[in-house]
Order: sequence, then C-alpha cells, then structure tokens
Amino acid sequence: MAQIKIKQVKSSIKRINNQKLVLASLGLKGIGKEVTHEATPNILGMVEKVKHLVIVTEV
Repeated sequence: MAQIKIKQVKSSIKRINNQKLVLASLGLKGIGKEVTHEATPNILGMVEKVKHLVIVTEV
C-alpha cells in the first residue's frame, strides 16, 4: 500500500466531537503536526471526515 502524509492545517476548536476524535485517532495533536500512515480504507475514511482540516500528500 501507498504511504500518505497527513498535516493538520486548521484548528479543531469549535468542531463537533466526532471530528476531534478522528484527529486524535489519526495522531494529530495540533496545527502544523504531521503523521504518516498507510493508505488503507480505514485511514482514507477518517481523512474524508476531516478533509477540511487537513492536507494529504503521498510519500
């Protein structure tokens, strides 16, 4: 599988709780933080829920 890099670019303040939980489960803890994950269907589904808060690039 391909690797993807996920970077948080917007705050989770004033977001619904589900979106905050998705960011936490992805390992993102603040603006400017980056994590790398495998591009599995589970991860891609979580990214879709918070696509307005993150930037995704392939590694």
